[in-house]
Amino acid sequence: MIYVKVYSERNRFMPVERPWLKLRRLLKAELRWGPGLGAEVEGAVLQQKLATIEDVAAMAGVSIATVSRAINEPTKVADATRRRVIDAIARTGYTTNAMARSLRMRRSNMILILAPDVGDPNFSNILVGLETEASKRGYGLLIGNTQNDPSRETDYLRFISSNQADGLILFTGHLPFGLAQSPTEARLPPMVAVNEPVLGQDIPFVGVDNFEGARVAAEHLISQGHRRIAFVGHAPNREINRLREEGYRAALGGAGIQIDPRLIIDGDGTTESGRAAAELMFVRDALPTAFLCVNDATAMGVIIALNARRYDLPRQFSVMGFDDISFASFITPSLTTMKQPRHRMGEAAMELLLTLLAGEKPKSREVLLRAELILRNSVSRPGN
Repeated sequence: MIYVKVYSERNRFMPVERPWLKLRRLLKAELRWGPGLGAEVEGAVLQQKLATIEDVAAMAGVSIATVSRAINEPTKVADATRRRVIDAIARTGYTTNAMARSLRMRRSNMILILAPDVGDPNFSNILVGLETEASKRGYGLLIGNTQNDPSRETDYLRFISSNQADGLILFTGHLPFGLAQSPTEARLPPMVAVNEPVLGQDIPFVGVDNFEGARVAAEHLISQGHRRIAFVGHAPNREINRLREEGYRAALGGAGIQIDPRLIIDGDGTTESGRAAAELMFVRDALPTAFLCVNDATAMGVIIALNARRYDLPRQFSVMGFDDISFASFITPSLTTMKQPRHRMGEAAMELLLTLLAGEKPKSREVLLRAELILRNSVSRPGN
């Protein structure tokens, strides 16, 4: 039986045989299956018809529309019905046929993800959301760790040009090197930027509302009585840093607090930049009572530097982060921060990309999600 099925698949798209080739094939079949059986088996193989969605519907005892929903939107179909459809698909071989149609349509049902650092604490949870939504719709994921290397970006784009991937998810904050050289609309595959927008390009974006999140964080510090609040992570060329600094400035301005330029410290988002920023505060002799850091990694660096100087945290200094990475609750003191809805961010990004791949117009080309204030032990009133 296995031989018959495989042979049938191979011959599905073959042209009509010449008579002498057919005779040779039948003679071989006689030798394989025995006298009188060769022609019967071969005839059954050649006449086996291509399974259709109607066949699946009939076998499962449902409508064609229900079969379509069970394949494309399984969450909208009852479990018992979906199981009947899956069983009918397996028995008819319809899955194989659908794959053949995808090849003819030059669709791979794969999504390429380009990320500069797959070790980034934010990446894994967003990836889970991306994969969850993709799998619901029958898509798989290819992950490219670019390490900010233009040649790597160009190499990964071959998955798009060779039809091994249908669309792009960008974590890089810029167009891939191969596309950036000639970013005409006609050449761009469907793509969505996640976490960091692509500036200067009309690329749909899904991320957290960085301005609003930083404003809420600064207002929390102000509500605790802090007036001298440092911002660690000044980087005008990074959109995330710029927006979070603007949120910080808006909160202080709204509270009538004049910003001391000496309390705005450069930072690239690393733990080392946070440690260096704290040390710089002592060199400048312009100490704050609280540090608002551009992300949790920076905040950890600040805490490490202050703990090394044996300061009592948060009584002498309060420290606040942004992101709520896994380590935030394990450092001493545990970090008060703004939590990004990373799983939902991944789901929303994939929903948006699959809408574009379906040729539909999305409700919005920018989706901004709210960050959640997470209260732990690194913030208190000054001197308490």
